[in-house]
Amino acid sequence: MPIDRLSRMPERGSSDRPTLDSLLDSELVGTLSTVSPDGEPWVVPILFARDGDRVLVHGSTGAGALRLAASGAPVAFCVMALDALVIGHTTFASSANYRSAVLRGTMTRLPADEASEALDLLSDRLIPGRVAEVRPSNARELAATQVLALPIAPGSWIYKERRAQASSPDEQTDAWGGLVPRVTSWGVPEPAPWTDADVPPSVLGLAADQPRRDDTAFRQ
Repeated sequence: MPIDRLSRMPERGSSDRPTLDSLLDSELVGTLSTVSPDGEPWVVPILFARDGDRVLVHGSTGAGALRLAASGAPVAFCVMALDALVIGHTTFASSANYRSAVLRGTMTRLPADEASEALDLLSDRLIPGRVAEVRPSNARELAATQVLALPIAPGSWIYKERRAQASSPDEQTDAWGGLVPRVTSWGVPEPAPWTDADVPPSVLGLAADQPRRDDTAFRQ
């Protein structure tokens, strides 16, 4: 079975690249998986950003999983968004509305000149506008950080989602059924004890951000 095809419930899959990009652009955290030199599974949660036809991640040069990925070890990168709990007439009939993707391939470590630009992109993906508010990364910081890129290549990814109401019961029931949308947003900024500065526009922008997901489209 090709790795970009679903063997179970194939109707929930999609090969539409904009659909994949929409998921990657809506989330901030993924899981990077590989196999350690002694054959053990190695999975780490990590912040990421999509940059065109690649996914960027970064971390310490001492991080073992990233060093292994940088060496050319095969990896899998998973991203999931939970959009709603689906409340069925029984717990067995309950489910979730979600969007998920797994990308596979090998990562490359970006050279210093590209890494600096990629780190700015990652930072502004997490906190839009923050790069312009603070000093650039210095040489010591850049030397301690590695940036890896995973290509988003045809045939190397799989996408799956559920977008539906609770299934109709196949028996008589008085139970309630339906959706409970999951909505996430940023809270009120909390200044660190060492700062007297005003809250900058980038952080105010996060605090004013609307919920990341409106589940109206899933109420069908």
